[in-house]
Amino acid sequence: MPILKWFPPQGQPRTFVLYKPVSTVGRALGNDVAIPSHGLAETHIQVLFDGRDFNLEEVDKQGEILVNGKKKRRARLVHGDRLTLGDVELAFSIFDEPQKVTRPTVEGAAPSTISDTQLHVTNQQLAGLRKLYEFSEKLMTMKEIDQLLESMLDAVIEVTGAEKGLILLNDDAFTGQDNRREGDAPAEGPSPTGQRIRASRNVKREALVEGPAGERAISDSIVKKVIETGRPVIVSDALSDSQFKTSESVLALRLSSVMCAPLVSQGLVQGVLYVGNDRVKGLFDRNQLDVLSIFASQASLILQNALLLNALRADKEKLVAELKDKRFGEIIGACPSMLEVFRKLQKVATTDISVLITGETGTGKELIARELHRRSNRVQGPFVVINCGAIPENLIESELFGHVKGAFTGAIASRPGKFQAANGGTLFLDEIGELPLNLQVKLLRALQERVVFRVGDSKPEKVDIRVVAATNRVLEDEIRGGRFREDLYYRLNVVNIYLPALRERGDDVLIIAKALLSKHAEELGSHVQGFTPQALAAIKKSPWPGNIRQLENRIKKALVLCEKSLLGPDDLDLGKEAETPILPLEKAKEEFQRKYVLEVLERNNGNRTQTARDLGVDPRTIFRYLEREANPPPPGGGAKTDSDSE
Repeated sequence: MPILKWFPPQGQPRTFVLYKPVSTVGRALGNDVAIPSHGLAETHIQVLFDGRDFNLEEVDKQGEILVNGKKKRRARLVHGDRLTLGDVELAFSIFDEPQKVTRPTVEGAAPSTISDTQLHVTNQQLAGLRKLYEFSEKLMTMKEIDQLLESMLDAVIEVTGAEKGLILLNDDAFTGQDNRREGDAPAEGPSPTGQRIRASRNVKREALVEGPAGERAISDSIVKKVIETGRPVIVSDALSDSQFKTSESVLALRLSSVMCAPLVSQGLVQGVLYVGNDRVKGLFDRNQLDVLSIFASQASLILQNALLLNALRADKEKLVAELKDKRFGEIIGACPSMLEVFRKLQKVATTDISVLITGETGTGKELIARELHRRSNRVQGPFVVINCGAIPENLIESELFGHVKGAFTGAIASRPGKFQAANGGTLFLDEIGELPLNLQVKLLRALQERVVFRVGDSKPEKVDIRVVAATNRVLEDEIRGGRFREDLYYRLNVVNIYLPALRERGDDVLIIAKALLSKHAEELGSHVQGFTPQALAAIKKSPWPGNIRQLENRIKKALVLCEKSLLGPDDLDLGKEAETPILPLEKAKEEFQRKYVLEVLERNNGNRTQTARDLGVDPRTIFRYLEREANPPPPGGGAKTDSDSE
């Protein structure tokens, strides 16, 4: 590269590389060639490069200028010219001639030498590393993608000496904030090769939009070459380069120095980092291309993170949109069986009739009960929950109806029960199938007469409540076994709402999983952003015997323990053993028919004749399925599961 070499009165010569179109020489520190000598003016001369020649021009009219001993105010410089500026001696060279300079060595070691060229290369590399370090610090604090790209482009242009630069990305790479400077190309402007301009410096809008090659500021042939090969390109003189000298865009633009590096994400070229100088030939060397490639690698990491965040953001927006269409209050679902639940719930919510909610454990029966209350005329009243299976038998009556002081040991004061607490609202009797027979009689009377008696009291209390009950048991079987009163069953089961198991709800499981992750990630302060494709496939394949409750607990545990941004199958304990086994076709057909018959029977409240009529089969077929249900095959021949009894 062209240099000016200063020969100080004492010490070793010092080399200054002329890599800019305009380089200034003078005493002031702001000059490109700053020499601390009182014989120099603040800015003595400037050296201009027009793409072919280097020309010297005066800046300070009082400054003395000698070129090869002759006074000059301006002159064309050639290799070997000697310059005298005041008391400063300089030599101009087209080539950076290696001069041996002794380096300090460790005591006892042989002295080593390093050329000016090597010193210049080292300085270039240090400057590149310094800029990379500065950019890495910004990477830790900046959050906006476009801001990061703009900052990186500034650093690249400064360290390479380019006069312009751009970052081009594929249209579908990502969208971001627009942080352009005045006069820079718009982020939405298309490049000649179809990429989107995400950042630009010193390039006007009109120089980038689609149009004739001569009106553009970048070479589409160079960009295309980098995108096709995935390898960086350096062009010292585009008009003389064997690859590009016939290119229409190069001929029209008369490009000189160009460097272009690919931006790669997930193995695919998503764009390029492009810098150039149209006025200086040979501006870039291999070391600067290495620096550009390093910055391109940083940009690729930013791009990859942006693509991931963009995908997650799009996934979240899609989920919000899906939930808007598939949410019924707090309940999520869009499968036909859940739409039937919503239809029935909407019809009975505004009435006061009793509702029995059935389904496997963990299917969300309490959510349905709460939604019934929210949509009822009793919404201003209390919603009281009592779990009939969680209270000791000797305390259930007191919990339901209350007691008076002294009614039993430990009754130190009178206390109302859940019936009184729910007055004017809704009483939700969860796990009603666990209620002891002796209390079923008292509950039936309370439901019929809307009157309760506290334990130890003979004074009746009127209550105005609506009762919603739920169970995961098949109450018809309990009635046949003498464990549940038939009259209480018909009192509770005015309208039955059956909740399907999670494994029977198709794609609902994925929507529910994403909604639960979004909810609990925020609550737990987790950095997890979503699921891997493998995790989503495993979630859909899993039978989920614990239904939504099991899914929610797995997600909570994974959010606490996982250290990655995406949950995988192992994080959810969904290995191959968790997948539903593949059955022979005949066995799968039989299993489907059995479940479907039982589901229709449930909808018809156990009416076998009506079920046979709906299915278009002989009633004996229904009895046959019920008999199989009551007498399941031995292990190995198709074990009975909780879902089978539903």
